[in-house]
Amino acid sequence: MKSLLITGCAGFIGSNFAPYFLDKYPDYHLVNLDLLTYAGNLENLDEIAGSDRYTFIHGDICDRDLLEQLFSQHDIRGVIHFAAESHVDNSIKNPGVFVQTNVNGTFTLIDVAYKYWMEKPFAFKSGYEACRFHHISTDEVYGTLGETGLFTEATPYAPNSPYSASKAGSDMIVRSYYHTYGMNTVITNCSNNYGPKQHNEKLIPTIIRKAITGENIPIYGDGKNIRDWLYVLDHCKGIDLVYHSGNVGEVYNIGGRNERNNNYIADKVCEILDELRPKAQGSYKDQLNYVEDRAGHDKRYAIDATKIETELGWQADESFETGIVKTIKWYLGKA
Repeated sequence: MKSLLITGCAGFIGSNFAPYFLDKYPDYHLVNLDLLTYAGNLENLDEIAGSDRYTFIHGDICDRDLLEQLFSQHDIRGVIHFAAESHVDNSIKNPGVFVQTNVNGTFTLIDVAYKYWMEKPFAFKSGYEACRFHHISTDEVYGTLGETGLFTEATPYAPNSPYSASKAGSDMIVRSYYHTYGMNTVITNCSNNYGPKQHNEKLIPTIIRKAITGENIPIYGDGKNIRDWLYVLDHCKGIDLVYHSGNVGEVYNIGGRNERNNNYIADKVCEILDELRPKAQGSYKDQLNYVEDRAGHDKRYAIDATKIETELGWQADESFETGIVKTIKWYLGKA
């Protein structure tokens, strides 16, 4: 049984990844280290809570003593690092927390892994040669796009929010441990995820929640901001592929090739809700309400996923139109 440390698994992506991963790989034991901030919810992991191949640890990735204890106690042979502060609005209000968790936390985590797995730069301890550190990042590190073009792995970093700047910093730390110390690292940068278990503060859960409670549905600015939408389970499958088969030191962009603007997202969610849970009168679209735009709101993100598609054979199974129906049904079942 091989133990992997999976950080931040009580959050959105991690809580979708852990059950998928445990089911697929019966020879893995997952150790979930999570601080359980507002975005973490252990109920997201109820389906694996009783597994003898899953261990939950309440703690902080910035806590070096705890990390060293976990690596030693569980003989950690790999890390998949989800844990991060991730909400742009919150980063604008309180950027220091994002720097602490995303930059300092990632440094502490990878430094403990380096010292546990390696004797010195470019020299692994015997038996630890296959240990890998997989860092989960975001397309927001690349900044914003015009009306055309796609982010590739060679796109220069140009983060525009404290959140994306902190994620860019964490990416650079991981990159440096590959180049300086010869660590077995991979980085994945994903586009906008959606699906079951996403925190209520995010766009799609907000639209669904506000709609069914009869409140105004807030849409920033003119609603024309464009994102490339990726169903969370497709992302999990991409992470799995990169962790097991990605080339050492490489970066892989994972995107759904589903560019949609916020107006389309809101209209589509309301249309589906009109079918699945119709109002007594009118449409949920009647509740749409445009509000003041977010400071520094990037206009468009879109990922070129050619590298992971051609090198590793990954492909998104869900279009936005199929994934959003599954997502809405999950939220309605929870409500």
